Amino acid sequence: MYSFSGTNIDPAVKTISISTFANNASNGPSFLAQRFTEDFKDYFQRNTTLKLVPRDGDLQFDGQIIAYDFAPAAIQQQNGQDQAGSNQLTIQVRVKFTNTKDPKQDFEQTLQTTRPFPATRDITSINNDPTALRELFRNIITDAFNKSVANW
Repeated sequence: MYSFSGTNIDPAVKTISISTFANNASNGPSFLAQRFTEDFKDYFQRNTTLKLVPRDGDLQFDGQIIAYDFAPAAIQQQNGQDQAGSNQLTIQVRVKFTNTKDPKQDFEQTLQTTRPFPATRDITSINNDPTALRELFRNIITDAFNKSVANW
């Protein structure tokens, strides 16, 4: 099969279902599951012709956000004190993919992305910055997309 969109989807596959990714990360904001799931759905709808159905799609995704960690990434000495030179946000998502037409394609894997932020940014400012979070989400979603329908 060949496609101009970069996907390699069997013509028999017509539908996709994406369950809400549970937020099991102790530090994650309350909106995390909803926003991540909506971005996941949007990405697949923009990049495939598959019809999104509530459940039992030919392709099925579910999973959970298992880590949302904000920590100092580079410690620097300033006036004899150790201080964060930058901070890093790490998100891990456990993704389960089921292809009902070709079970050999199924996988379950933890996908991770990390992004540094200046020491002047705290987690509240990052949580309130949809662009920063979307970039992190997109990294994980792209990995899931490539592994499931692009066969990379």
